[in-house]
Amino acid sequence: MSTGPRPDVADATNAPTDGRSLREVVYHRLRDEILNGRISPRERLTEPKLGKTFDVSRTPVREALSRLLSDGLIERTDFGYAVVVPSLEDLRNLYELRITLELRGIQRAIENPSVQHDEAALRSELEFWVGLRAAPPDPDPSFVLLDERYHQVLSASSGNAQLTEALVTVNQKIRAVRMHDFVETSRIATTIDEHVEIIELVLARRLPEALTALHQHVGESLEVVMERATSAMTRMALAG
Repeated sequence: MSTGPRPDVADATNAPTDGRSLREVVYHRLRDEILNGRISPRERLTEPKLGKTFDVSRTPVREALSRLLSDGLIERTDFGYAVVVPSLEDLRNLYELRITLELRGIQRAIENPSVQHDEAALRSELEFWVGLRAAPPDPDPSFVLLDERYHQVLSASSGNAQLTEALVTVNQKIRAVRMHDFVETSRIATTIDEHVEIIELVLARRLPEALTALHQHVGESLEVVMERATSAMTRMALAG
């Protein structure tokens, strides 16, 4: 089974090009390449090179690079631009924020019984992961997109769109590192099993247990998470 996202869970960074200006097309395509880890941090991005890649003049490339610089996705170098790789300190801060955002979706339902999760959305997601458990995919960095989608659906099901939007933003910032955490068969299998368990607990309204399971899943021990991140960054450097 392919590890690519389902048609209905395509990554939000894949922006449509119809009706957009050329600079918008270049910006979104280049942003997609960066966020999905297809551009190595060691690769130098220059206007002539990118203009040739996208078959456009340097002007839309220059404007796209300016926006990506403002987004914090690239940085200036002596020979053009390069993809920004978060420092370990930044990663620690982002992971702490991710954990807080992840847990809040279930916490608010525990604190306020009137908050009901979207069961239809959760059952659909559960069906997908149960199917994935029956035929697990081979380890592949692109699995991170399915993982992000799962957590986005879980968060959105609790009804706070702003919470989910913040989570999506954080996950995009750490995606380049997290994608290298899904290169082992055991990691894929464990992730799938835990995803199924968490949704089943939420659907059963066993929310305190679901909260505990989710906390363990996203990294109850921040030190363990940072160890994974350090290993992932090492893999990313070697792959570059």
